[in-house]
Amino acid sequence: MKASALLALLLIAFSPAFAVEAGEGDIVKVGQTAPAFSGQAVGGATVDSASLAGKVVLLNFFATWCGPCMVEMPRIETDLWQKHRDAGLVVLAIGREHTVAELTKFRDAKRFSFQIVADPKREIYAKYATQYIPRCYLIGKDGKVKYAAMGYTPADFEKLKTTVAAELAK
Repeated sequence: MKASALLALLLIAFSPAFAVEAGEGDIVKVGQTAPAFSGQAVGGATVDSASLAGKVVLLNFFATWCGPCMVEMPRIETDLWQKHRDAGLVVLAIGREHTVAELTKFRDAKRFSFQIVADPKREIYAKYATQYIPRCYLIGKDGKVKYAAMGYTPADFEKLKTTVAAELAK
């Protein structure tokens, strides 16, 4: 691979404003019912989507090596989870291709307080998308996807914040 092509790939991969063309890799779209899933969370609990019925749920698919994910996740902690957890927001960060052991170390190092779920074989991710992270899906109390985004941009994150507040107000 030429050095210029490698540099371009690295710049895209580690850019905090990384975003891809809308719709690329989507399986689930806004307005559709969110697929059912279950997985093991850091701490050992099993998280099952059926137990989240009637709640506003933010799914954030990430990887510990993903630069844009590491920009987005602290904002999820402070701007969404800390602000809205008492209002009923559920945040599930789903570690694509990560084990519970890896995610336990990651959570402890980053000090995230929202729930982190392992998805070592992409079984949960495969129900929502085929490629690209970070990805966020906001599921409304009715079980339908209210917001979906891939990549990370500050403008998209502002839309997510507005959508979370609106869904919690219903």
